[in-house]
Amino acid sequence: MEDTRQADEQTRLWNGSAGRAWVENQEVLDLMFKPFEDLLVEAVSAESGGRVLDVGCGTGSVLLAVARRLGARGRCLGVDISEPMIAAARARAESEGTPASFIRANAQSHAFEPAGFDMILSRFGVMFFDDPVRAFANLRRAARRDAELRFIAWRSAAENPFMTTAERAAAPLLPSLPVRRPDAPGQFAFADRRRVDSLLAEAGWTAMDLQPIDVACTLPEAELVRYFTRLGPVGMRLQEADDRTRTQVIETVRAAFEPFVKGAEVHFTAACWTVSARAP
Repeated sequence: MEDTRQADEQTRLWNGSAGRAWVENQEVLDLMFKPFEDLLVEAVSAESGGRVLDVGCGTGSVLLAVARRLGARGRCLGVDISEPMIAAARARAESEGTPASFIRANAQSHAFEPAGFDMILSRFGVMFFDDPVRAFANLRRAARRDAELRFIAWRSAAENPFMTTAERAAAPLLPSLPVRRPDAPGQFAFADRRRVDSLLAEAGWTAMDLQPIDVACTLPEAELVRYFTRLGPVGMRLQEADDRTRTQVIETVRAAFEPFVKGAEVHFTAACWTVSARAP
């Protein structure tokens, strides 16, 4: 029952305000996470095969970059549970004329073509499964023999102070903010490297390799308030707040971000894992 509730919660979240917020902030988020996109794209080569699956593809930035790299040799598919994001990804592909396809589906249970992909990748898209073992087992079945799984996931909340600044600063003003639960679906679900390794092994993957990476990220200072008032737990709660509370939260949280502001830009370090594994 708990797993069903978690799955329904994620579906509601990403097909509601959270999904729309990501679409509305697509350009800023693509810029902020461009270093991770580059890492994944560099790992793709035509020699290893051109059939690529992007899990939790969001608005499509990573997969579109992969498709441009592979050209006519590629067959690129993106999957996400968010209809707003998939619609945005399809629109981008059509506008660019980039040969990539996108489907709205849950990668945990979707019936992919067996052994249909040479590489499966994800940028921050695999931490939201309510049953990660089932999800990674399903992806393994979609991978050809010796295909590579490569994804990037956040390390712990403690190692990512920028990502938790808004909720720490706003907590006294927004007592209804949800408490992050270790190992629950969400941004920091894969903080424990031993858990990630265990999940992949139980799902049938081999040759796991987890490496910590600390990546410098930036966003325009002019977008900072929009960023924290639309995205994350604080952004979700502010949509329901009265004007007085909203004003207090914005002032308090903006002040808390000041250590990250350097002139016209915001700078922070993203502490993540880069994870790879092979299908046996």
